[in-house]
Amino acid sequence: MDAAELADRFGLGRARELSDGPVAQGRQGEVWRLETVDGRWAVKVPFHESGEDRVRASTQFQEAACAAGVPAPAVRRATDGRILARVGGRQVRVYEWVDLEAPDPGMDPVLVGAAVAAIHRVLVPAGGQVDPWYTAPVGAPAWDRLVERLREAGAPFAGRLAALRDELVALESWLEQPVTLRTCHRDLWADNILRTAQGGVCVIDWENSGPADPGQELACVLFEFGRSDPGRARALMSAYAAGSGPATVARRGDFSMLIAQLGHIAEIAATDWLEPNVRNPDRAGAAAWIGEVLDEPHTREVLGALLHAVSGTTPPGHPGP
Repeated sequence: MDAAELADRFGLGRARELSDGPVAQGRQGEVWRLETVDGRWAVKVPFHESGEDRVRASTQFQEAACAAGVPAPAVRRATDGRILARVGGRQVRVYEWVDLEAPDPGMDPVLVGAAVAAIHRVLVPAGGQVDPWYTAPVGAPAWDRLVERLREAGAPFAGRLAALRDELVALESWLEQPVTLRTCHRDLWADNILRTAQGGVCVIDWENSGPADPGQELACVLFEFGRSDPGRARALMSAYAAGSGPATVARRGDFSMLIAQLGHIAEIAATDWLEPNVRNPDRAGAAAWIGEVLDEPHTREVLGALLHAVSGTTPPGHPGP
């Protein structure tokens, strides 16, 4: 990519320097840093190209969130008003640059709760259908086939996934369809709620935004940043309520989005180990990704304890702490 062409296409001022290569990489693309006379910019290059129609709704949600004061990078549109542009034969989009710290599930839960409340106060009607990624089970037959393939291929984590299989299937019995739909971020893991170099918080990677139940999204955040610590869980929920967040976590079905997402993440990470690709070109990356699920599994006991901590409710058959 050419720095001057990038700067010109997005109206960023005279180009000074483009990083020699990606400065960050996620599951869906890589980020380059561009410096111009007007500032610094994050240039995102997706692994798989998409059309303007597919990114319009999520971008409008991010723009609405920024306008409402949510701590998030501003979107920079191309000079023709479009979100995506082709530069040097590659599809790109541009955001304001923010200096961010490494992901930390142990970051201050009060900051997290306040940030999520701010997102959930942005009322954008949900359009389209809820993606099965957030609602559908993997299913016992698919888990069994996957474990068998991993064992045959000698995957180092095959035994751990096999040991967790019954728990994953049992968790899928908790799944419920979302009831209160609105546009949500849908990817609020520690990779995307980050501390800034100045000590604040910034929410990134809004490309997966779409229809979801904010209570189910809040339950994902509660697990990611609360885990087995009831004090952290209560602090996060108190900050969320103090920030006028509209949702609650009060029943086991509220964990549906978490159970579905983590199930599909484990499934796709294991499949990537079997079949390396641009998202995970080597097996080590795929093994590390599924390790995020296997190292601290979201068991019924863990989720039941979180539920008890924030609502006093205990799922049937699972005593509280």
